[in-house]
Amino acid sequence: MEFEQLRQLDAIARTGTFSAAAAELHTSQPSVSRSIRTFERELGCELFERTRNHVALNDAGRLAVEHARAILAEERRMRDAFDELTRTNRTISVVSVAPAPVWQLTARVTERFPGTILTSDTIDSEQEVERRLFDRSADLAITRRPVGLPNVICAPFMVENLFIYAPQGDPLAQRTSVRLSELDGRSFLMNAAVGFWGDLVRAALPNSRIIVQRDGNVLAQLIRTTDVLGFVTDVSEFSHVNDGRVAVPIQDADAHATFYVVAMVDAPQPVRDIVDAVKR
Repeated sequence: MEFEQLRQLDAIARTGTFSAAAAELHTSQPSVSRSIRTFERELGCELFERTRNHVALNDAGRLAVEHARAILAEERRMRDAFDELTRTNRTISVVSVAPAPVWQLTARVTERFPGTILTSDTIDSEQEVERRLFDRSADLAITRRPVGLPNVICAPFMVENLFIYAPQGDPLAQRTSVRLSELDGRSFLMNAAVGFWGDLVRAALPNSRIIVQRDGNVLAQLIRTTDVLGFVTDVSEFSHVNDGRVAVPIQDADAHATFYVVAMVDAPQPVRDIVDAVKR
């Protein structure tokens, strides 16, 4: 007994003829007829009442169709279950303290492990990022500090540097670098989804007005049409072109972040493979 014979039997019962079933299954009518004859011999009984121009299921045939459909339904459920298992194994959740490392990691994973999908959350708190890793609600964590515990694997990944994004007519645009303390009191545009950078800037500029935008298109429009200062990094700078602005390096040590990719030592192999790839 083969699954193909069961599919043929189901198709004949639904379409009413061997030829229609063959057309649906993209095969020939003689092939279906031979296959069903073989099936009948295996079962030890005929499944159809046959006349010169017509076939109809007999009692045995109707019973066979009932069981065939049950078996085919179980086969579909099994395939769906394995498809879901494969999808789950190829989907890896990432929690990060900043968005840029996720962009970079996604690009590397896409190139190195085709078919693997990363889902991500950006969280301001370093402690919360680590908690999500340890309670297994995330597969990978991206942190700003190495995690030196025996139950984790940790690899340095990338450095991101923060810049002031100044209009060309602003005196800051002529500077080769600047300290955040020199800027306190001015207004700034900032994307809401910047992770820990937002808290860093607010702490360093307590007297500044921070204009937060959640809509990236609105933020881009404001950058193009206003003279309010903004922030950009050397990772996100690619998205800001022809804005008539200059990226001015920030001297403060906190404006330079090293990121680490962290996973549990007993994480699934695809997760550990990503950390190993980061190490190379």
